[in-house]
Amino acid sequence: MRVILLGPPGAGKGTQAQGLIAKHGIVQLSTGDMLRTAVAAGTPVGLRAKSIMERGELVPDDVVVAIIADRIDQPDAKRGFVLDGFPRTVPQAEALDRLLGERGLKLDAVIELKVDEGILLQRIEKRIADMTARGEKIRSDDNPEVLKGRLFAYREQTAPLVGHYASKGLLGRVDGMAAVDDVSAQISRILAPAKAPRAPRKAGRKSTAKAAPKAAAMAAPKSKSRAGRRRKSKAAMAVKRTARKGARAGHGPRRPGAKTSQDSAKTVPGGG
Repeated sequence: MRVILLGPPGAGKGTQAQGLIAKHGIVQLSTGDMLRTAVAAGTPVGLRAKSIMERGELVPDDVVVAIIADRIDQPDAKRGFVLDGFPRTVPQAEALDRLLGERGLKLDAVIELKVDEGILLQRIEKRIADMTARGEKIRSDDNPEVLKGRLFAYREQTAPLVGHYASKGLLGRVDGMAAVDDVSAQISRILAPAKAPRAPRKAGRKSTAKAAPKAAAMAAPKSKSRAGRRRKSKAAMAVKRTARKGARAGHGPRRPGAKTSQDSAKTVPGGG
């Protein structure tokens, strides 16, 4: 099973990704984790990414896609994966489509977690207030202004993916504001057709169905010709029977225009 989770920061994609991993035995593909792993392993693409990041530049799409390609070729990804955080743009989505197509793979679903951005901001403000009251350290990126910037970037760059995948018939939408278990149940309903086993095809049904019209078509001319031959045979036998009767009566079959002895006697003047 291969799934993409879409949704703005704070939508709960990470939580739902962990649920899918546990339920379906698939792996989570996080671009950040994969980049760090590739850099640490010193792979060719990892070394290239490292040099780019050390210059403070964004890792280009082709490098990210190459890292994903290496990752999905590993044995633990054969059962499937859930992508969280990639693709972020339509060009990245198109590159992913090509990557999967080259391997004879395809996505099973793209699930959008729809949320209310205003409520997300209220939640982070409440979390900050609670952490402050408990004397806990607050992360630098854990504040309403940073979240507003990330939400803006999502709308500008990633939201167009909704239309991209909807046009392919892959998009499913869930209410990301519902309770975690409810969101998981909604996702399970969307994925149910993808994991349902196909009904086994009955052997011989297709070939029999195709062969029947052909056999009938071949049989029809034969039956017609046989009937014709039987009629001709009966007619020939009738002619032979007539000829035999004529022979027993002392004359053969009369030719058109031929005169019998009785006819000749009637036409001779003074005869008889």
